[in-house]
Amino acid sequence: MITVALAKGALLRESIECFAAAGFDFRSFLEKENRQLMIPSVCGRARALLLRNADVPVYVAYGQAQIGIVGYDVLRETRSPVAQLVDLQFGECYMHIAVKASSHYKKTSDLPAHCRIASKFTHCAEEYFNRLDKPIELIALTGSVELGPITGISEAIVDLVATGRTLRDNGLVSIEKLFRSTARLIGHPLSLRLDNGELQETIDRIATISSEIEK
Repeated sequence: MITVALAKGALLRESIECFAAAGFDFRSFLEKENRQLMIPSVCGRARALLLRNADVPVYVAYGQAQIGIVGYDVLRETRSPVAQLVDLQFGECYMHIAVKASSHYKKTSDLPAHCRIASKFTHCAEEYFNRLDKPIELIALTGSVELGPITGISEAIVDLVATGRTLRDNGLVSIEKLFRSTARLIGHPLSLRLDNGELQETIDRIATISSEIEK
């Protein structure tokens, strides 16, 4: 039986649609009254785990799920040893550096050395500023990072942006786009090597769906 790891939140509906098109029906996760965290597919050949975003690559890395869908931002942040199989082309957003619109910072190079950067994505932020050889003080936050520059706890933030409305509503502006994030199909490397063909068939079906979306 194939075990699939699905992320709660914005990617869930389209992830379920991908697997439905591949023959696995996990749509009961979308029912409001459903509180189950593990459900079987109607076909009986697979089951799905409903997880927090950051936990999806962990379950796949440890082989408790053979495949899963999660955002590229999570993969960059967690650095889990999973195989990235397909860019699914949905859930598009970008990792940005943002500051107060009223500040004099117009690009990343304007930020002073040892400035404070607030983020939920501390590994992504650290990696980027290390490449620039710019020393910073990282402040790890778990939510509402937009408050960082507003309150003065940080000069800038590194955060995921979809429409940009939250930045605008809070008087912030992006000064740098770091990378694009979309939903990715990932796999457990050993499970892929030992696959008898069923996993690859599922991957191929989802890849076909993704290529049709891209067109």
